[in-house]
Amino acid sequence: MAEFRLPPNSRIRKGQHFDAANGSANVRRFAVYRYDPDSGDNPRIDTYEVDLDSCGPMVLDALIKIKNEIDSTLTFRRSCREGICGSCAMNIDGGNTLACTRSIDSVRGDVRIYPLPHMPVVKDLVPDLTNFYAQYASIKPWLRTRTPPPPDQERLQSKEDQELINEPAACILCACCSTSCPSYWWNSDRYLGPAALLAAYRWLVDSRDEATGERLDELEDPFRLYRCHTIMNCTQTCPKELNPAQAIAATKKMLAERRY
Repeated sequence: MAEFRLPPNSRIRKGQHFDAANGSANVRRFAVYRYDPDSGDNPRIDTYEVDLDSCGPMVLDALIKIKNEIDSTLTFRRSCREGICGSCAMNIDGGNTLACTRSIDSVRGDVRIYPLPHMPVVKDLVPDLTNFYAQYASIKPWLRTRTPPPPDQERLQSKEDQELINEPAACILCACCSTSCPSYWWNSDRYLGPAALLAAYRWLVDSRDEATGERLDELEDPFRLYRCHTIMNCTQTCPKELNPAQAIAATKKMLAERRY
């Protein structure tokens, strides 16, 4: 299980236990991290027994059932329920993933649910992603050009060039990769992390972009890029099966080739 950023001198304590309704036959226990910074209390683990015969198959379905029918104070993010928006990213059974695409049956024993690791916690399963989004914005994730666009058409590119950006452009900014990276845990104030660097690579290889040199200059820093030590946690945990580690390595190669 990955570490979590807690208040100084705090300990996770055992919380409340919510039994399933009488007569429930197909019961699973969900051990859920609970923490409200405004309360002054230490974090706790509440345990909920859920009847799966009246619940959908995904972990997010169970969380919604818990909030709707058992404990309305439970707080988490969710939106699309289709693995597209990235809102319900959390740590489930020791790994970062999307609650809407992780099936309950894929977890053995109690289903342990925590917020994304090493992020400040807003409440319960909701991490504070302010710094994460600021880092994404810092790589200027938009097309940067100098020449005027063609007068009667869009800026075109070949099918082969378009395929270069297909994978990195599929990132949903769920933060699963960055929060699984030890280098990001210890240097998130200066290291951009896998998600932002994957986004930067997406524009570096876009044939329509005319700011490659400036983008590389902005990345060439001992911390912003080179804190990546190719641990590969980012690639292993990505729920969209993307490869941020490969994109970071390719960016390093682009910088090395520019020097010689």
